[in-house]
Amino acid sequence: MGRPHSPLWLTAPSRFATLKRPAAWWGLALLAILLAASPRLPPVSHNPAHRADETDVLLYESIVEGVRSGGEYYAVTAQALRTGNYPLKPFVTFRLPTLALLQAALPHGATIALLYALAAGVVLAWFVRLRPALARPPPILIALGLLAGGMVAFVQPELASFHEVWAGLLIALSLALRRRERWVEAVAVGMIAMLIRETAALYVGIMTVLAFAGGHRREALGWFATIAIFAVVVAFHAHAVAQVVHKIDPASPGWAGMLGFGFFVKTMTLSTALNLAPQWLAALLLGLALFGWSAWNDALALRALAVFAGYAVLLSLFGRTDTFYWGLMVAPTILVGLAFVPDGLRDLVAAALDKRRIIVTRLTR
Repeated sequence: MGRPHSPLWLTAPSRFATLKRPAAWWGLALLAILLAASPRLPPVSHNPAHRADETDVLLYESIVEGVRSGGEYYAVTAQALRTGNYPLKPFVTFRLPTLALLQAALPHGATIALLYALAAGVVLAWFVRLRPALARPPPILIALGLLAGGMVAFVQPELASFHEVWAGLLIALSLALRRRERWVEAVAVGMIAMLIRETAALYVGIMTVLAFAGGHRREALGWFATIAIFAVVVAFHAHAVAQVVHKIDPASPGWAGMLGFGFFVKTMTLSTALNLAPQWLAALLLGLALFGWSAWNDALALRALAVFAGYAVLLSLFGRTDTFYWGLMVAPTILVGLAFVPDGLRDLVAAALDKRRIIVTRLTR
């Protein structure tokens, strides 16, 4: 085992700094596979960052206006879905009423101000979380710039009706707030994310499993309690939907898209500043970002990586080309991993090429 090199950007050696030579070679092989695992990407004709998906945005805006005018949420939503030729079955085709009711109760300007405040809170929380990990101001500024690159779709007023925009920011905030000794705030924010977009339950489930596996029983019970509350809310939601859906209403074609890992890559490029880069370069940068998260030797990095992996599986197996916006759930923070690449890659290569040996001689008299 070689002696760790002095960190480049990080304040502490990366996770790969003390790898033995065979393990380092395996790590390089896995990195090569990751970078090569971006085949021809599935076609996606919509781009949430530039409001190309006008129909969904207009649908959510019409629901908010209907509720603001005095309509009952489920009746208004059912009518809007029928008007737009959307499926009304199963009940998950109806979003939970949380965001629509909030927006209907607030002036439009207040909604935008709240969105900006949430985005600013995410940046501040991650600045506080990253500052001890990065050695000097330039790497910190680069990491914050990468965070901003992941949030380009989250500060556009025209996307304020997208549930994934709010839920994605809340997941990013929850991750940054979570600490071993202070997890209540993270759990509470995760609960809010689920009440806005049901697919945030995957994030909460992953955090529950990781807390239990790490021996943090009280934290695990906290996360699990939110899932139990959420299950009750969903049950009431399903009952309310059943009251406004008719037998002749169309059903969803299902979500078994089976588009593979390339679809996850595509959704990440559409949801972040990577959309400005050529497709091949964007795919490589995304792979390096995931590698960077694996290199940061911190419990938060493993949690973030597990969340990215969970949503990558979700999108790969169940995503359709018209559900590309699911990627917004993890887009805000994924590019931050690029800030950890210099240390991780240097340490991995150094460990793979290290031929030094420690010879222990025992003298007896």
